[in-house]
Amino acid sequence: MAVVALNKANFKETIEKNDFVIVDFWAPWCDPCVAFTPTFEAAAAANPDIVFGMVNTETDPEFSDYFEVSQIPGILVIREQAGIHTQIGEIGGPALDEIIKWSRERDMSAVREHYQQEAKKAN
Repeated sequence: MAVVALNKANFKETIEKNDFVIVDFWAPWCDPCVAFTPTFEAAAAANPDIVFGMVNTETDPEFSDYFEVSQIPGILVIREQAGIHTQIGEIGGPALDEIIKWSRERDMSAVREHYQQEAKKAN
């Protein structure tokens, strides 16, 4: 699957409609960010069941503000609309593969329970 450019128009919908999303916060002036892009794209190709998206912090700074991304490159792993892992700084392909493996194996029952409790409060 191709990497999706995430922005104001599609970020929320992408998170809500996909159970597994990995977001790369980057900027075109950031050499480590640009160097990481082929690694991120390769991971996207190897994991077609996951949505891989990139947020340009220059054109959409409100996302890095909201998620408190103070350094780039930065990775945010989202499963079932919950952020379950962040990674700041340069990483290679093997480290990204380990993050993906850990994220796949992550027990999401506590998150589901939280959502159920919140839904009960709203009713």
